[in-house]
Amino acid sequence: MYLEKRFDPAFAAAHALREKQIQQNYRPLIGIHKWFARRPGTLFRNLLLSEFNGEEALASAYWRAHELRGVIADPFMGGGTTVFEANRLGLSVIGSDINPMAHWIVRQGLVGIDRHAFRSAAEIVAASVDESIGDLYRTQCKKCRRLAHVKYFLWVKTESCPFCSAENDLFPGYLLAEAVRHPQHVVVCQACGHLNEYRHVPSRKRPATCVECRGDVYVEGPARRQQIECGRCRRKFTFPQRHLLSRPPEHRMWAIEYHCEQCKPSHTGRFFKAPDGQDLARFTQGAKLLHETNGLPIPNDEIPDGDETARLHRWGYRRYREMFNDRQLLGLGLLLRQILAVPGPTEREALLTVFSDFLRYQNMLCRYDTYALKCQDIFSVHGFPVGLVQCENNVLGFPKVGAGGFRHFIEKYLRAKDYCTHPFETRVDNGRNRKISVPGERIEARFASSATDTGEQRSAWLQAGPAGDVDLLGVSLDGVFTDPPYFDNVQYAKLMDFCFVWLRLGLATAHPEFRVASTRHADELTGNISMARGPEHFGEGLSQVFQRYAAALKPGAPFVFTYHHNDPFVYLPIVVAVLDAQLECLATLPAAAEMGASLHIAGTGSSVLDSVFICRPMGGTRPVQPQDLRALVERDVAAMQAGGVRVTDGDCRCLMAGHMARLAINALRRTWDAAAPIAKRFLAARKTIDGLLASVDPAFISSPIAPPLQKQPRRRPKGNRAVAPASI
Repeated sequence: MYLEKRFDPAFAAAHALREKQIQQNYRPLIGIHKWFARRPGTLFRNLLLSEFNGEEALASAYWRAHELRGVIADPFMGGGTTVFEANRLGLSVIGSDINPMAHWIVRQGLVGIDRHAFRSAAEIVAASVDESIGDLYRTQCKKCRRLAHVKYFLWVKTESCPFCSAENDLFPGYLLAEAVRHPQHVVVCQACGHLNEYRHVPSRKRPATCVECRGDVYVEGPARRQQIECGRCRRKFTFPQRHLLSRPPEHRMWAIEYHCEQCKPSHTGRFFKAPDGQDLARFTQGAKLLHETNGLPIPNDEIPDGDETARLHRWGYRRYREMFNDRQLLGLGLLLRQILAVPGPTEREALLTVFSDFLRYQNMLCRYDTYALKCQDIFSVHGFPVGLVQCENNVLGFPKVGAGGFRHFIEKYLRAKDYCTHPFETRVDNGRNRKISVPGERIEARFASSATDTGEQRSAWLQAGPAGDVDLLGVSLDGVFTDPPYFDNVQYAKLMDFCFVWLRLGLATAHPEFRVASTRHADELTGNISMARGPEHFGEGLSQVFQRYAAALKPGAPFVFTYHHNDPFVYLPIVVAVLDAQLECLATLPAAAEMGASLHIAGTGSSVLDSVFICRPMGGTRPVQPQDLRALVERDVAAMQAGGVRVTDGDCRCLMAGHMARLAINALRRTWDAAAPIAKRFLAARKTIDGLLASVDPAFISSPIAPPLQKQPRRRPKGNRAVAPASI
């Protein structure tokens, strides 16, 4: 039982915390494709080494290469953290995920690639598209009058007044750029559209004067809480209007950020301009080309009903193609057509993966960050936020300027593959990050024909399907390491359909998992209002998976999983699943897992910590674990603080809930009846947790951190102050 003894929470937290701040620098492999809520690779490297590397201290073992032997399984592999870290250490892996996009992303991470052939194919594809439509992404520089590259086109939604039919811009605010990465604040005049620059932020109380029309300029926009006052008749109306929801919303181009290579050496800050007649004509030309070009591979799939897609329907989006404007559809269709013509299957599939990933920055739900002055991708908040101001990106992009273009994503993919060949770790020496190469390790697998064919080192068997369908007969697992879903988590399938409907146009012929209409599956383990799925459905499914994989464990092998929630009753499915699988929980360890500044976490009171559950098959002599809940939480808090975590009350409640779940498992394991109805099993687990809660001082539950620790400030998140911060 090395893991329970050797794992160093403070050491692991220090590395995981730094990794999550800028994960693509610590684990460039995530650049293969977007996935959600990836656990830190540094955490799982620590867990695997603690279990399989004997008595050597983590502080020395962590930095050197390893050639471990054994078979590890992850029934919920998601973005592949367990699979990649285990493969890198020499272990063979069995991975499964019900979402075909997750399966594809992990597979692409493990596939070897000829970098020269990939880059050559990418350059041919990009050059062909640039020749066809590159002029549509040019604009005239305001200073030198030469043509320059456009970085971003900014659009605002418009709505016609139901009383006088006047068109109204739905600006929530008129600020384009803050005076942080640009010398002055850039504010658009609501009367004439001119982009003004000021040293102070003008407001309605202290307006500035527009240099063009001499009218008042201020940052407050007219659109508030789905209401706007018509600029012509001054009557208020709500938006979006229900009678217009049979079509997507209208947009008006109002600003451009560009890059002039001629003027840049003598120019301070960014280049902004209001669109001129030629800019508008270029967009019209693109729309005309789209309708004149036949046979472009563009999906026409309907957006299905669902918890996450409801807001799209509220705005009139009915098909995925409607989430793109005509110039975007033209560029994406031409790009995909060129990729499909690439002869080499490995290079073609890699380029298709790049294409799928960069769609996040090439749609009309992207927003412009007024602080960082860049495009925010559609999934920056793990949903489909329909903002009022959108950012259209340059489809190809250009080197070392901007982000989100196809060329940028090619470089990101190559960095990911370079990391697979030459992995490294990052260590802080004298306050500075230093990359430590780990020669002898790599991330690349031999793909096995079945789960039983994983005896060879660094073999991988991956399945796109329910974890319960994996045939583990004859398999002896050295461990299960996973990050299972929890009941009310993000509906990833509904989000990833956005990429899936495009990717399957190039993969359905050769890959059966892409012949379905959606990544959504009847057996996915999530709570879902639209599908009437409750916690008992979730708990029953989780139990079946735990039982199947626990039965394949070697005697004494670990079943390790992370879990994350502040409410102890959300752990009821976990308690039931562990007991049904005849496992006992020997330890619950704290781990840093999230970044507090993430847009979906910042300001919500959510925890950035996970509880790591260490379970093993029942039987044998086990060390007695402490039962004092306060002492357990205080120990974990001390470890996390030693690792640099600014621990909050939410973090403490999350750790407390994890310990309650472990104590409940151990209290119930001797009398547990796995054959009882699921409702009865849930009730038994609930009563036990109720009893644990009743035994804890209510003051400690409401505010578990001592006052000196509460005073530690949270760092204010940066980079999320977009023009349209709210979604409707």
